[in-house]
Amino acid sequence: MLVHSRKARWAVWAVFLVLFLPLFALPLLVVLGASAATHWSGALPSGPTLDHYRAATRGEALQALTTSLVTAVAASLLALTAGTWAALAGAALTKRHRRVLDALFVLPVAVPSVVVGLAVLVAFSQPPLLLNGTRWIVITAHTVLVTAFAHQSVSAALTRLDPAYEQAAASLGARPARVLFRVRLPLLLPSLTAAAGLCFALSMGELSATMMLYPPDWTPLPVLVYAATDRGALFTGSAAAVVLMAATLLVLFAVSRVRTRASYR
Repeated sequence: MLVHSRKARWAVWAVFLVLFLPLFALPLLVVLGASAATHWSGALPSGPTLDHYRAATRGEALQALTTSLVTAVAASLLALTAGTWAALAGAALTKRHRRVLDALFVLPVAVPSVVVGLAVLVAFSQPPLLLNGTRWIVITAHTVLVTAFAHQSVSAALTRLDPAYEQAAASLGARPARVLFRVRLPLLLPSLTAAAGLCFALSMGELSATMMLYPPDWTPLPVLVYAATDRGALFTGSAAAVVLMAATLLVLFAVSRVRTRASYR
């Protein structure tokens, strides 16, 4: 730590706990407690039960979780492909044109996600690209929302990339495509996996744009959580939220393992 005094370190830890517990830890603990309770009559939940988790891992809830996973994986892969391609292409542009490209990719993040959902709904409700009422309009909206993070992550990694590796490969006769796939992309693999994990997590929790677009046969889990809490089923909604968090954390843990191995390469 940058603080060397013992008293100062204790003060820093105290401030951290004061801020962390009520703002981050306590709300999550409340959701976790509500997910395994039948009622909440005092300071703590009462009537421990696992019935809410059984309901959150079967039938409609399980289908919604599968929908969220498929949507997040598809959106992450599309966003990573588009963001990486744009970052690689933008690296060859002038500084002025690169700023314009960055601004275009950041634009969906700068406006509310409900505006992005409305824009996608209007754009793809008429031929020749009629996606309204299909799962693809949800995946498209999620891709638009998370591509900026993939682009920014890869762009930042490219600025730190040592050009000596590419120059050495080119001097040995490697074609540009071979330099890209055998040198640049492997060096960018830690940043690519980090961007994929971030895009996946953001897509799993996206609600505002999804509420405007999802068809009845493609309902992600956040929509189900919102619907459960909106009709007063707080304990069932809490269990579904815990399942959503657990699934997201498991995938992020797997991605972090890939990133760790990529960093040692």
